[in-house]
Amino acid sequence: MNWFLALSPVAQAVTATCFTWLLTALGAAMVFPFRSFNRKLLDGMLGFAAGVMIAASFWSLLAPAIRMSEASGVSPWMPAAAGFMAGGIFLYIIDKIVPHLHPGFPLNEAEGIKTSWHRSVLLVLAITLHNIPEGLAVGVAFGALTTDFSSASLTGAIALAIGIGIQNFPEGAAVSVPLRREGLSRFKSFWYGQLSGIVEPIAGFLGAYAVVLFKPILPYALAFAAGAMIFVVVEELIPESQHEKNSDIATFGSLIGFTVMMVLDVALG
Repeated sequence: MNWFLALSPVAQAVTATCFTWLLTALGAAMVFPFRSFNRKLLDGMLGFAAGVMIAASFWSLLAPAIRMSEASGVSPWMPAAAGFMAGGIFLYIIDKIVPHLHPGFPLNEAEGIKTSWHRSVLLVLAITLHNIPEGLAVGVAFGALTTDFSSASLTGAIALAIGIGIQNFPEGAAVSVPLRREGLSRFKSFWYGQLSGIVEPIAGFLGAYAVVLFKPILPYALAFAAGAMIFVVVEELIPESQHEKNSDIATFGSLIGFTVMMVLDVALG
């Protein structure tokens, strides 16, 4: 642990997002022992991921952004509201541009710019979009450590990384298992599944570096990441988790995920 503490906040952000990427890879590795995945279990896991992201958006991002604005003498709601809406709009634009296909949906329901890309590529891109705001959130949380705000803490940033990592596990499986059903080999299914998480260290670095360079944007950056994550939850994770009508399982998964992330943040943050 001492080696981690000795790193700069930007290096800590990259290390933490490499950890979340690793959890994505472990989830994708489920394709080796299993050719298929129980749909009820997968929907519960997707609901869990949604719950973690909702809780992280408030406890780890919006609440600190509001406290930081108050400490700076700025209107406490304005940076949080502006950043939150900007994050949602950013993901909306990306969602409309990048071609992608959600697991379980037919090819003719692919979103984004129309393309002739193979179904497997579109499936990977769908989960990759999920991971952009997650990487940004972790990166901004570690970048905040360079400021004097008391609400920015190393344990809080670590708690966020742990929570995001835990919910990345089902996301990795949500890519690799459908790819295996599409006829890809186990190794290729795993490879593409873990590849969907590579964007997290990149987004983590960019988020941390931006905050280090421009400290005044920190409350906006935290809220931006929260808005982007909530967009992903409402636009993609919740509809995917209820696509097969396992609504009760997905709902209780969300409740459990929210509780786990809340406990992590309050206990460690």
